[in-house]
Amino acid sequence: MRKDIDFGTVEGITVAVATSTNETGEEAWNVYLINNNPFPIDNVLVSSKGYGIIDGEEVKTSMLRHMFEQIDAKSFVQIEPIDPAIFHINNEYWVSYYIDKQIYDKKFIFVPDSITPDNLIEISMLNMQGVLHT
Repeated sequence: MRKDIDFGTVEGITVAVATSTNETGEEAWNVYLINNNPFPIDNVLVSSKGYGIIDGEEVKTSMLRHMFEQIDAKSFVQIEPIDPAIFHINNEYWVSYYIDKQIYDKKFIFVPDSITPDNLIEISMLNMQGVLHT
């Protein structure tokens, strides 16, 4: 059972929602998983979903799952594009990965309206502006 599994404490892993200009000159938003550790992480599984209330109606997005065999030390991967129309609901990224034989697991939740121009910072590893969740 899940309660019997020893999940290690997640350190050095960050999820970012960042903006850039795409090839047509338009603003594009993407979600990234950043490994700030000095070692790679393996068998990385990311589940993403959105949920919340808009105009009094319950809203849920589809759950998407992404698998990455390995994310190198001090590097990042793009998880998925994200539509700014869902910045007004919770956007959850559940990340699980291995370091050697130890499993690690953490939910990163961007709460409604946390992805705004006021909250953008420079994310040096991505060389983009975005919102970081640690």
